[in-house]
Formats: sequence, C-alpha cells, structure tokens
Amino acid sequence: MIEEPVATTEEAPVTPVSGRRRRIDLWVLLGYLTLAVLVTIQLWIDPNGRVLAGNDDDHGVFLAVLAHAERVVFDGADLFWNDRLNAPVGVNMMANTSIFALSLPLAPITHFFGAGVSVAVLLTAGLAGTAFAWYWVLSRHLVGSRLAAWIGGAWCGFAPTMVSHANGHVNFVNQYVVPFIVWQVLRLREPGRTVRGGVILGLLIVLQCFINEETLLFTALALGVFVLAYTVLRPREVAEVWRRFTAGLAVAAATSFALLAYPLWYQFFGPGNYHGQPFSPSDYVTDLASLVFFARQSLAGYGALTREMSVSATEDNTFFGPAGLVMIIVATVMLWRSVAARSAAIAGLVLLLMSMGPELRVFGHDTGIPLPFGLISHVPVIDLVSVTRFAMVPATVAGVLLALAADRIRQYPPRRRRWFWIGMVLALVPLIPKPIPVVAGDPMPPFLTEGIWRRYVPEGRTLVTVPLPEVTTGRTGMRWVTLSNFDYATPRGYFMGPADPPHDDTGSWRAPVRFTSDLLWRVREYGWRPTLTEADREKITADLVYWRTAVVVLIPNGRNVAVQRATLVDALGEPQFVGGVEIWDMRKLPVPPAE
Repeated sequence: MIEEPVATTEEAPVTPVSGRRRRIDLWVLLGYLTLAVLVTIQLWIDPNGRVLAGNDDDHGVFLAVLAHAERVVFDGADLFWNDRLNAPVGVNMMANTSIFALSLPLAPITHFFGAGVSVAVLLTAGLAGTAFAWYWVLSRHLVGSRLAAWIGGAWCGFAPTMVSHANGHVNFVNQYVVPFIVWQVLRLREPGRTVRGGVILGLLIVLQCFINEETLLFTALALGVFVLAYTVLRPREVAEVWRRFTAGLAVAAATSFALLAYPLWYQFFGPGNYHGQPFSPSDYVTDLASLVFFARQSLAGYGALTREMSVSATEDNTFFGPAGLVMIIVATVMLWRSVAARSAAIAGLVLLLMSMGPELRVFGHDTGIPLPFGLISHVPVIDLVSVTRFAMVPATVAGVLLALAADRIRQYPPRRRRWFWIGMVLALVPLIPKPIPVVAGDPMPPFLTEGIWRRYVPEGRTLVTVPLPEVTTGRTGMRWVTLSNFDYATPRGYFMGPADPPHDDTGSWRAPVRFTSDLLWRVREYGWRPTLTEADREKITADLVYWRTAVVVLIPNGRNVAVQRATLVDALGEPQFVGGVEIWDMRKLPVPPAE
C-alpha cells in the first residue's frame, strides 16, 4: 500500500557508498543528540537538584516510576504494585504511566546516580532517538534523499509537541518504536510476511505498551484511518492483499495478547484500578488558532500568547507557525497524486479534528460549534485520553509529508526548488527549540541524605512530610521520597487511582481526602490558622494511625510554612530539630493490623 518504494538496506549492495551512508547516519545521530542535549542542558547541570519548571508535578511522577523500578530490580519489589506510595493502600503501577521498558533497564543508573539522572537520560535519548528512528525508516524505505530524511526526522523528533512534552512527559518523548510499528504494519501486505512480520509487529506492540499506551492508541487509530482511506481510494489493490494483511494483524494480535493479557488485566481489573479521568473531554482540547502560532519553547515563541491557546506547557501539541502550516499544506498538495501520502494526510486531519474535542475552541474561547468527537467521547479507552494529545499524530504526519515533499522537489524546475527551500527555512528556523526551563528543587536535608530517618522509621511504618505529598501542593515530599528510591514509605502522593473506593472508581490524581489532608492543604494554600478542638486532634491522630506514621517531618521552605508549623504544634506538641528539619516522633502511636 506504499507507492514508489526505495530499496531497503538488505537489498543494498555492500560498496563504498554503504560505508559513506553509515558515516552520514552517524553524523545525523550525533547532530540529533547534540540538539537534544542543548534542549535539556539546564536539567543536565544538576539533574537531581533541579526540577522541570513547565510541569514539576509530572517530573515527580517519573521520578517515582524510576525509583519504583529500582526497587523492583535491586530489592525484588512487586513490579505492578508500589506499597511505598499512598501507604498503607499502595498504587497500581500498571494503571499509571510506569514506562517499564525504560525504567527497568535504567534501574542501575537510578540506583547509583539517582532518578533525576535517569529522567535527564530518557528525555535526551527520547528526543534524539525518536528523530533518528524516523530518519532511519524514511531514509531506508520512503525517500532517496538523506537531506529529506534528516528534515523529516528532525521534525518528528523536535517538533513543538515533542519539545513541549519534554517539560515533564518522559513517556511521550520516547517514541522511537513508533516508526518501526508503522513500517511493520505496512509491510504485512508483502507475500511471506504473515507469520514473521506478525510476530515482529506483536513484539513491537508489547514494547511500546510498556513505554506509553496512549502513543500506541494514537498510532493504531492513525493506521486504522490510513488503511480505511487507502481502501476507499484503491479498492482493487487492497483486495489483492487484504487476506495476508489481516492474517498478519491476527498473528500480531495473538503475539501481543499472549504477553500483555495479565498486565492489562492487572491494569483494568487489579487492585487500585480506576475508570475515566478526573476531567471532562472539553477541558483539554486543541485550539484552532494554535495551528498558526508558535509554542512557548520555539525560538519564535512568546509564552504569554501561547498560554491563551494551550492547556499547559507540556501540551503545545500543534503550533506549527504560519510558514510551517503553509509548508505542510504545500507538501500535501505536491504529494496529492500519491494515494499513500493522501491517505496519511487524511489520517492526520482526522486525528487533528479529534484533538479539538466536542466543541470548537478558537483563541481560548469556546465557540459553541459542535465537533464529531462529542459522539465518541465516552467510548471506553478513549475516555482515558487527554483529548489534545490526538494532535501529536498530525504533527508526526506533517514531518513525514515534509520529508516526502523535500525528496520529490528534486524533480521540479530550479525556480520552484528555490522557492520551496526558502519556504522550508522560513518554516523550520522559527521552530528551533529553546532549552527547557528548570527551577531549583528544595534540597534534601541531612535527616534523609545521612540516613538519620532510619532511627525513627521501623519497618512497616511511614515517614510523613508536611505538606503531604499531593499533586500541585506536595511536590517536595513526593520528590524527596523518590530521590530516596522509596527507601521509606509515605502516605498519599501524586498518582492515578480511584477517587473514593469502593463507592467511586473514577480516576483521580490523588488519594481519597481525609480530615488531616484537607486541613493541612487549606493551611498551606490559604495561610489559614485553624483553632483545633479536642475532636479535631482526635481525627488527626486517627489519620496518623491510619497512615502508620512513625515520624512527621515539616518541609522547611514553602508557602505559609509558619502557619503549617503552628498547626502541627497545636495538634502534636513541640517538635525536635534533627538533621536540618523539625520532626514529631510518632512511634508511640499504635499500628493498625494489616488489611
């Protein structure tokens, strides 16, 4: 179903040209890697001491999954269950973005150098690796020009959406398996590839599932629309290959199902599972105006303007710029006679429309114009996706189309070639990525770094930091426990789990609210100094018992810390100053029986 195929590497003879090709490939890889380092350079300066400013919450999540993998490898912890976060309940790691295919191989780096270093490695390798993977597939199978393949790889690896997600989403940055999945699916039409191709595809699906399931879903939807469009446009050609194509898909499905059956059962039906998201599909959608403006991390980007059209610093999923959008349209027109390119463009357009959600939004304002996504917004699995991320597909399709057009332009007259390359420069230069911003994280106190905490926290008990580890308000406590590789357990945390089991299994970013967590949250947020009654103190004690608390640690820096301290003194008495922090020794509290 792909027209005008070029020779694969297996078909190419081993000649001096092959050696030159390998040298070019090496320089391309080094170039991508250099650009990736420049994008992440501010984090590399102090990876364990700095936090991604664009999304420090999700930075903490990936520190957590890397620290959990370190415990799995070095301590034999349960792969799918984390009992050190959200104690005493725990967290279903399959129901969270646990990137097992990445976190487990990096466990030695996490163990010896810290989870922060592993995050920096994965962000850098993800950007460069995704770019090079697309370059490899394009140069071996789709284009004859190395320059065209380089442009396509650079766009797919460093497009605004990729750099945006590098502000915290390690899972979305590592997309180097995707181009090989796409190519293996398309090769299933070839004779003799039903079993071998199906098994290879199935294994790639498993690998991608353990990197990021959302990306796998987007890829499957895009390929589905592509195949459907191609079938409509070339029914006779499809009729000749559909049996072996579908047979190959069946082999891939059987292979991946055999390996993923239990993990997926655990994710959707195991302890700590949830259904749906804690937000409406209309909350996070692609703004139509974002197609012609620049992302905040692009060279021409202006953050204050971008924020009007984007839901967060990690979700600038379009932002092609005016010249970029024009060149995407030009490339599509140039390639329109190619049914494969036309089908790819249709797939990108469909996913772009899906990313706009149930109602059209323009420059931050809902227009009231209904869109087709409203008809499928509650379909299972679809309802687990942040809708704007569907736009990552058209961003990648745009890179492929630009590469194909850059290859095709060689056949055009000199004047048209000149205008084409002027347009490419005007499109690409403003999108050159800027280094992702970081901030300094609260340093870990000697109480933790010197292991003093071990004297206070016996096995089966927890260390409770205040503010409690929560999304948006307890980042430091979450970061401290993960940089300690979960040597101690802590209550609550930022993770996905059921909102209020067993009454409500809707997905939530936090543990069910308790009296003490709500009280301390309001104290921290508003500087409100509560007047505690004896009944309040009994509730606080009950929560500390429930959390199996051995010691309470006040994080010394942060918002309204003086009022937080006064509240803790009122509830628990005067603290001790140990290892650079104030602590309340709670070992005298009883330990409830294990559930």
